[in-house]
Amino acid sequence: MDRKSLGVAAFLALAAAGATTAYAQKDKALESIDAYREALQDGNPAELYEATGEELWKTPAGPKNASLEKCDLGLGAGVVQGAYAQLPRHFADTDRVQDLESRLLTCMETLQGKDPKPYIQASFKDPPKEEMNALSAYISGLSKGMPINVRPTHPKELAMVELGRRMFFFEGGPYDFSCATCHGQEGTRIRMQELPYIPSAKGAASGWTSWPAYRVSSGEMWSMQWRINDCFRQQRFPEPVYASDATIALSLYMAATASGATMKTPGIKR
Repeated sequence: MDRKSLGVAAFLALAAAGATTAYAQKDKALESIDAYREALQDGNPAELYEATGEELWKTPAGPKNASLEKCDLGLGAGVVQGAYAQLPRHFADTDRVQDLESRLLTCMETLQGKDPKPYIQASFKDPPKEEMNALSAYISGLSKGMPINVRPTHPKELAMVELGRRMFFFEGGPYDFSCATCHGQEGTRIRMQELPYIPSAKGAASGWTSWPAYRVSSGEMWSMQWRINDCFRQQRFPEPVYASDATIALSLYMAATASGATMKTPGIKR
């Protein structure tokens, strides 16, 4: 082998060694992040929101001075255990596919006589939305450890899950982004943050089973509606109306794809 060829071979060997070292360092960093997240699970601040949500669920309120304890979340009036694990779903009384938050708005209106508009229009950091976030934490916590059971069969569920799939891949906005830009291929990361591949059962489970979640970076409890809204914001899309069909369709697409996985709610995120 001549001197030039030896030089090229040496360069390639050094480059390969450098790449191997870089990948090893990344893997080590990811392991450290996973260990950090695991440690955070002990004493998850979401527990405080669960307690607040339980109080909101059981305390009479609104013009009718009634609690939400007779709210039907899909398993019968007042049944909360396991309810979150089978949402979104079609409800006969509204003839709509509803997720947890849109269903709570229905119960607030029918049982308590509350006007849903202030809850829909409020910022996610305003008191009306804080109530919804706390209720989401409480109700989702009562499905922790249970399998997701979201299997669309009703015609409106089938139409909604297809809408969610199409929305996931739809490109638009000033940068032609879509949900799939970040979550449509395996092994994608932003900095050290791994991004789940939502079209797969494993990826959808990663993206669905731990929301709602407490976000350490903001010190706040985020519902799934808030998380989806923030994805729209990051894509520079117009932010969707709270509890609208657009947000429910995306939720149903994720939940149906993840069906069978175990709920870990409420989660904790960076």
